[in-house]
Amino acid sequence: MYYPEPISKLIDSFTKLPGIGPKTAVRLAFFVLNMNDDDVMDFANALVHAKRELSHCSVCGHITDQDPCVICSDTSRDNSVICVVQDPKDVIAMEKMKDYHGKYHVLHGVISPMDGIGPEDIKVPELLNRLKDEEVKEIILATNPNIEGEATAMYISRLVKPSGIKTTRIAHGLPVGGDLEYADEVTLSKALEGRREI
Repeated sequence: MYYPEPISKLIDSFTKLPGIGPKTAVRLAFFVLNMNDDDVMDFANALVHAKRELSHCSVCGHITDQDPCVICSDTSRDNSVICVVQDPKDVIAMEKMKDYHGKYHVLHGVISPMDGIGPEDIKVPELLNRLKDEEVKEIILATNPNIEGEATAMYISRLVKPSGIKTTRIAHGLPVGGDLEYADEVTLSKALEGRREI
C-alpha cells in the first residue's frame, strides 16, 4: 500500500521498536498523526531528552542521568555484595522488590557464541576490575535462567572462585527462558532468598 513519504518514514521508525510489527506500526503512526501538536512535540522532546541526557554509570554500568548513579552514590548500601545482571531493566526489576541493599554490576548482554558475543564483548573485564578494587565478599549472579544466562553465570563463577569471593546464583523461582524484567516482586524475592553457591 502506498503512503506519503513522511508517514512511511514514521511507520518504518516504529517497526524498529521491539515487538512492533507492520500493522501495529501503521496504527501507531496514524495515532501520532491524530495527536495535537503540543502532545507530539512533548513526545518527540521526551525521546530526544532521554537519548541525550542518559548515559551509563562509570562504576556499575546502570543507566543514569548522573555519574556515578544514585545506587553507587548511596553510602547506606552494602558495598560487600554485588548483584550481576544482564541489563539496566534488571536493576529496576530488582530495586522494585526493595529487599536487596547491595550494589550492582550491569553486563550489557550475555555470552552467546551463536551470536558471536564473547566475554570481552560484555562488561566482564570491568566486573573483574571492581572485584580487585572494592571490598567485595559476595557476588550474586542474577542473569536470566536461559542457556546464555546460565553459561554467562558459570563463566563468571569460574573466574571469581579462585579469589575466594563467595559466588551465588539466584534460585530458579523464575521460569526457565523468562526475563527478570517481567517477574513479579514475590517471585524475585523468593529467587533472591533461595540463591545458591555455584
